[in-house]
Amino acid sequence: DVFEQLQHVGHKKIEFHISTEIPAVLQINPEKEEKNGKRVYLYATTEEINNTGFGRIFPAPSSNDKMETEEEDDEIPSEFISRKDLEKNRLSREEMEKYSVFKNYEPGDPNCRIYVKNLAKQVQEKDLKFIFGRYVDFQSEVERNMFDIRLMKEGRMKGQAFVGLPNEKAAAKALKEANGYVLFEKPMVVQFARSARPKQDANEGKRKK
Repeated sequence: DVFEQLQHVGHKKIEFHISTEIPAVLQINPEKEEKNGKRVYLYATTEEINNTGFGRIFPAPSSNDKMETEEEDDEIPSEFISRKDLEKNRLSREEMEKYSVFKNYEPGDPNCRIYVKNLAKQVQEKDLKFIFGRYVDFQSEVERNMFDIRLMKEGRMKGQAFVGLPNEKAAAKALKEANGYVLFEKPMVVQFARSARPKQDANEGKRKK
């Protein structure tokens, strides 16, 4: 008996709490308050929450992200590839694992020069400029001069290229976004280029001896 009384009291308390939390909503729907009673207030509160609460909180960041990518693409001249096209034609990590060229892949030590391999026979310098030119500010004479493409078309180095970019940040971004991009039905393998200086120093040391 005691338990049942406590339950009834509890229900009454819940009803009173609801009525005290509603005043802000009562101002919005005063007519419904008079006609239908307390149940309408509950419905109004859920409706109000849906209209003004979480619905506006969560979409905001995603729309900002879209704005940022659109703004970034707007800054890049149309003569270069867009981020959307890069992402569209780039292999996923799972797909990369199926190709032997990505086996034991390592990006290498960061620097402003990148190394590209597994290029198709028909690839030309203009194709690489179309992709990697998006990481260069051509309004800057310094960056324009630092941008350099060397595509190997003969010998053992055939199907490989070296691309010089303005700085490490641009090179790192190019590596991240262009690695695995399918160009003429072949995915590019993009890494940081190795420096040849240590080898030269070693050879000079041998000559001196």
